[in-house]
Amino acid sequence: MNAILVAPFTQYWNLTKPKVVFLIVFTAMVGMLLASDGVVPLHIFFFGLLGIGLAAASGAAINHVVDHHIDTIMERTKGRPLPTGQLNLTQALIFALSIGVLGLAMLAVFVNVLTAILTFFSLVGYALVYTMYLKRATPQNIVLGGAAGAAPPLLGWTAVTGQVETEALLLFLIIFIWTPPHFWALAIRRKDEYAKAKIPMLPVTHGVDFTKIQILLYTVLLFIVTLMPFLIHMSGLIYLAGAVSLGVGFLYYAIRLYRDKTPNKIAMKTFGYSIFYLSVLFGFLLVDHYARLFFRAVF
Repeated sequence: MNAILVAPFTQYWNLTKPKVVFLIVFTAMVGMLLASDGVVPLHIFFFGLLGIGLAAASGAAINHVVDHHIDTIMERTKGRPLPTGQLNLTQALIFALSIGVLGLAMLAVFVNVLTAILTFFSLVGYALVYTMYLKRATPQNIVLGGAAGAAPPLLGWTAVTGQVETEALLLFLIIFIWTPPHFWALAIRRKDEYAKAKIPMLPVTHGVDFTKIQILLYTVLLFIVTLMPFLIHMSGLIYLAGAVSLGVGFLYYAIRLYRDKTPNKIAMKTFGYSIFYLSVLFGFLLVDHYARLFFRAVF
């Protein structure tokens, strides 16, 4: 076993898509902190985030294994560990399954069974249902498969409370609606590569103009959905100001993308902004939460 797994740590690290995992862990952490009006127990915080992070990394590594043939074709992914031969399929699969089992075990033993079960379904949804089936079967792949990627704040919430609540589902909904405009912007830029790899992404099957309309419509819907935490009194004015400002920025990019006749450059700017948008939006949720707790305690 040791001989099989021998490879530089950096190659295993690259299998996990660390930037994606960081965003997943961050949104899970926000879910945890929003679920508590006090201090989250240290063991829940540590093992919850570590378990969710390991499961997410496992899903990313399985995605590398399943897509290794596609990754050799696409410019964006041909430098990954498997296409370059820096790792082989056996190494990648053993690593992926090992960290996945470890993460789920941590959640079941040190957090709660509900979070472990939901994390398992999220892992299966991304690594198997999306990667192995939806991605190759329908141009709505990223919409249907987005549920797995939207789960982290819900998982963070259940780690603390042990139950699924309305506020947690709203956090899930925000990321679920955010995912299509985020990924379709990248898909416009990489349209030819997806076509070459025979992946039916929306710009390939329905054209760039249709995809731009969908991005704009989803961005409008996202703007509306992100107002809901304020409307249900989950968050206050700090979050509202942040959500409106960020939403206007996203709409600006979506409108520019819709109007641009040569959209590749603005598509990547839209993609980049979408990552900034989600990170800062969840940051505003956190700042607002603790500001409200502070004023409640003082006044």
